[in-house]
Amino acid sequence: MHTVIYYVLAVVAGVLAGALITYLFGKFPEKWLQDYGVTPEDPNYRPSKRMRPFPEGLVAVVFCTACYCVAIYFGKSFLIDTFRPMHLAVILLVIPTLVLVMMADKLNRIIPDQFSIFIAVCGVLSILSDIFEGSVWFTPTVQWWIPVLNKVIASLVGGGVIWLIGFLAITFLGREGMGMGDMRLLFATGLITGCYGLVVLVYVSIFSALFFAIPLMIKKIKRVSDEKKRIASADDPRAEKLKIQREKAAIHFAEDPDYLAFGPFLALGCAVFAIMEPFFFDKMYSTLLLFGVVF
Repeated sequence: MHTVIYYVLAVVAGVLAGALITYLFGKFPEKWLQDYGVTPEDPNYRPSKRMRPFPEGLVAVVFCTACYCVAIYFGKSFLIDTFRPMHLAVILLVIPTLVLVMMADKLNRIIPDQFSIFIAVCGVLSILSDIFEGSVWFTPTVQWWIPVLNKVIASLVGGGVIWLIGFLAITFLGREGMGMGDMRLLFATGLITGCYGLVVLVYVSIFSALFFAIPLMIKKIKRVSDEKKRIASADDPRAEKLKIQREKAAIHFAEDPDYLAFGPFLALGCAVFAIMEPFFFDKMYSTLLLFGVVF
């Protein structure tokens, strides 16, 4: 009977969280959802898109509800039977914020620093919860600084790798590889996942992104083919090519059909680990022992 009550509470919390962030998304300052330095006077200015009750609000409600229910399913013994309020608070707070990241990056191609800062605050709370309530990854007798080091290293490594990818892309390719918003997001989420969870986050984010990247690539190939046919069949191919180039230049970067925001997938990877941490520990424990990892 108690388990049913927990799921009911999870559903209620998910609905409230989804509805709340849908409302708040419409109230955030415009500059939060614009690229750095962009003002209404700029020629490429486009008012930011906001979450609507449908479909974005419904997606937020369903996602938050599903996450809270999955957290109960996989973490009941760790989170509730041995009551760990700080761990629960991390999950309750970080899931809606990760949804905000997904929506902001999907709708406006921007991850507001404020969202990453709040996730980092949740990460600090996660570190404190490991110290005072115990971590699923470490025995109670472990030195307090080891769980802290685990998460700090994950934060620095995750954010550092994204920074390096961006640096190399700009240096050798002359274009942005990964945005600084992604770097700050991975820095913040590393404080929640730790080194073990960082592996899960990267795995989930990459493979989930592939499901969208492959169809996007197919659409791009088809569109390029159609453009070539359009140019070839035009009375003035050169003028038609220039017209197509002008049409592309007029597209706002947030509407670029060839761009796939990676932030939502990083957020998804963090959410998956946060709600299924005990499950991943059970599956990874024996494998890690083979490599001599001490808990």
